[in-house]
Amino acid sequence: MNQNKSQSTNLIPMISITILFFMWGFITSLNDILIPYFKGVYNLTHFEANIVQLAFFIAYFVGSLAMFFLAKIDKDPIHSMGYKKTLELGLYVAGTACAIFSIAATLNLGFGVFLIALFMLGIGLTFLQVAANPFVAMLGKEETASSRLNLSQAFNSLGTTLGPALGGYFIFKVFLENSVGAYAVRVPYLILAILLGVIAIFIHIIKIEEPKAEKKQEDKKDSIFKYTYVWLGAIGIFFYVGAEVAIGSNLVAYLTTVSKGSISESLASSYLSYYWGGAMIGRFLGAVSLSKIKTNLKILYMGLLAIVSFVLIYTINFYLHSLSIEVVWYFLIFMLLNFLFFYLGKGKPALLLGIFAIVNSFLLIIGMNVFGFEGIWWVWAVLAIGLFNSIMWSNIFTLAIDKLGDKTSQASSILIMMILGGAILPPLQGLVADLSHSITFSFIVPLVAYLYLIFYGLKGYSINKSE
Repeated sequence: MNQNKSQSTNLIPMISITILFFMWGFITSLNDILIPYFKGVYNLTHFEANIVQLAFFIAYFVGSLAMFFLAKIDKDPIHSMGYKKTLELGLYVAGTACAIFSIAATLNLGFGVFLIALFMLGIGLTFLQVAANPFVAMLGKEETASSRLNLSQAFNSLGTTLGPALGGYFIFKVFLENSVGAYAVRVPYLILAILLGVIAIFIHIIKIEEPKAEKKQEDKKDSIFKYTYVWLGAIGIFFYVGAEVAIGSNLVAYLTTVSKGSISESLASSYLSYYWGGAMIGRFLGAVSLSKIKTNLKILYMGLLAIVSFVLIYTINFYLHSLSIEVVWYFLIFMLLNFLFFYLGKGKPALLLGIFAIVNSFLLIIGMNVFGFEGIWWVWAVLAIGLFNSIMWSNIFTLAIDKLGDKTSQASSILIMMILGGAILPPLQGLVADLSHSITFSFIVPLVAYLYLIFYGLKGYSINKSE
């Protein structure tokens, strides 16, 4: 009876947080559309265009660093305000940033103003990330934390899937045709500002019984950095986020280049939704794979979720961009491989992380055309990386905060801080592309990141972890 009551109590908070994951996924993926858009409007180089991601993701580092030091002096926002108010604050800041973005587009202000608004947006999302991830992990049993976080991340990926498809359609096709300068992004960001405000009000109204971390006497000299697996996990977050964002940020340029102009920027944005959509499919599968559902039912649920998710992605892109099954059937092959590697991972977060990092390294090597493959296979190999990125965030995060008790909040701040990778690796890849005059060769940057994740998944997660 108590268990049923607990599950019922956790349902509304879980739904609310899942909506937030969707919204910030949608907003984050729009940056991938802004990069080629601003590149054209302001005549930027690959490096300069990728500063969009620098402005956005550096905010995560600054915001999380501030929260970490506040936690060190017993002023932790989550402990002092609670999860709910921290989430509300993040939504209001993010909503205000989107409104400023819309105003800047209306007045056709300079590129720098958009960068400031993006930084502010990143600060708002930092509050959401720091509060929401441990919040989801604590809404139930510890052994199924990765499953719950994968489920929420799946809806985050639904947002990142719809972002490129809908954003690319409206920005490049609907608003750009009759606009001057940056005016085409005015309406999309105004709508986002309103939606974030509505969700903030909703979160304020609903009743949430907040989970509390177990309190214990803390030794002030007991630094979080003494836990090797925690800071190795933080480096893992840095490389994972950096690799995922760098690939997404440069996919439009990659597709238009390797297709020799046969794929337009608008069409490339629809291909991009398969990259982010792959992450959604993989996270739905991960939520089931890492759960306590019986094996035979797992296979059934995973198959159904994969089919429904693919149909959703395909329908949106066929309707908006006329991408037919003759073009996208390659993706189905990689979906089957994703299903197979989930089985080989045996529901173990660390093993699954290591396997998926190995697969992504191999897919990047194919995408860089090291083997000289002909045709479209190497393009879809890069797009399929999203399928195997899917469980990386949640698995790294839960492995790195495991067995920390009251130090979980500190560790969470450090991990969110390392979203800094999304600020560093995309401009670095852009710089490599400019210096080498090859967008294809520049994918060596995320390749290095996945090589590190192989280490963390196979060994690093267990170093200095008390059983």
